[in-house]
Amino acid sequence: MNFQQLRSVREAARRNFNLTDVATALFTSQPGVSRQIRELEDELGVVIFERNGKRLTGLTAPGKGILKIVERLLVEAENLAQASQEYSAHDSGTLTIAVTHTQARYALPQVVQSFRNAFPNVRIALQQSAPEHIAEYVLSGRADIGIATEGLSTFPDLVSFPCYRWSHVVVAPDGHPLLGKTPLRLEDLAEHPLITYDVGYTGRSHIDDAFSKAGLAPDMVLTAMDSDVIKQYVSLGMGVGIIASMAFDHGRDKGLRAIESSHLFAPNVTRLAVRRGAYLRAYAYHFIERFAPGVTRSDIERSLQADEAVAI
Repeated sequence: MNFQQLRSVREAARRNFNLTDVATALFTSQPGVSRQIRELEDELGVVIFERNGKRLTGLTAPGKGILKIVERLLVEAENLAQASQEYSAHDSGTLTIAVTHTQARYALPQVVQSFRNAFPNVRIALQQSAPEHIAEYVLSGRADIGIATEGLSTFPDLVSFPCYRWSHVVVAPDGHPLLGKTPLRLEDLAEHPLITYDVGYTGRSHIDDAFSKAGLAPDMVLTAMDSDVIKQYVSLGMGVGIIASMAFDHGRDKGLRAIESSHLFAPNVTRLAVRRGAYLRAYAYHFIERFAPGVTRSDIERSLQADEAVAI
């Protein structure tokens, strides 16, 4: 039994049993993946995967139990490497953070700057992506920490913590008729073409829910992942923007005005997530405490220990 066999099993389950995708993820060939899986099944004397010809189609009943053990073994192997680095070079290394663009652009800079002052020998790698990919990065060990508003709390193999609450704000060009609407109503907003985030990004679900509950069908003329892109098209007169309040700067965003709209849309909570059972370096705890001031190292350790007890 070897770790490459275990990784082949884990990736096959993660990538919907597509051996081509597994081979790409593991930087090997499809026949090599098939061989690794077969060799492990032969050694264990158990069929892990259901098959249709040469294609994997699912996990057998014993395979589902074996997969859980495989995942724990691989997590502990990764933890062993992290622990050895902690003791040999406790104040150096790389902290990889999977994060949405909005969080990276507006919420992280001061925290990252403070962190770098405390740990000048630690390199920070920001992986910007969609929330569902952020969860995947953390689950696979490609990121130490995930930060997003949407979805992180829905993954059972992640431990997530609330960091801060924020609301949306409506953005319009100077002189726009909506600037005279106080307080702003959803009905007023729905009369204009709207520009906001793609589905699944930056609290978009709360925007859609608000209009749906009011029986309104707004004209979403343009959507984007990036707040700056949204503001650029608003400034061109293409529509009214709905963005995260943190993304509007009265001094920098010349020619645009923000309209209070926290009463229109449900508040959002940015969450930070780590993988269950992961070994976190001391500097990772330091970063988490800076980004989520209400969360302490003891809180995180207590949560992880409780999760391990349940898993056992």
